[in-house]
Amino acid sequence: MSTNITEVVLDHLEGLLPEPFELVDVEWSKMGADYVLSVLVDKPEGITLQDTADLSEIISPELDKISPDPFPSEYMLEVASPGAERPLKKAADFEKHIGAYVFVKLYQKVAGEKEFVGDLVAFDGETLTLNYLDKTRQKTVELELSNIAKARTQVKL
Repeated sequence: MSTNITEVVLDHLEGLLPEPFELVDVEWSKMGADYVLSVLVDKPEGITLQDTADLSEIISPELDKISPDPFPSEYMLEVASPGAERPLKKAADFEKHIGAYVFVKLYQKVAGEKEFVGDLVAFDGETLTLNYLDKTRQKTVELELSNIAKARTQVKL
């Protein structure tokens, strides 16, 4: 499909969810023969099953308003919590998660690595500072937001 469905849906739904809900991410996937649009939402105290049902009633009619229609003829809408390993995409996500344990995958290597797992200790809007363990030594690395391919909070084992 020439249009990136996730971007179209994110742009359309941005700002449409009632307070205190937050639109975290949109994922488009194929499960067997079915297409699934997952809309990940959150609120400060967490999402309940009733919240997902209520939000589905708000989101579903909104998706019908998108023109031109980016979807194949049939798909399933799933409204869900981002879970314990929440995606970090926008600058505000990194700002909000200073102090969190995170996984970061880069477009280009920094300090010889493309992936880092560690504590997000600072973020200035463009650069995040991560403390991580390199074998047995604690190290610090600065990563440019523009070089981040994927990031999410990580469960610390």
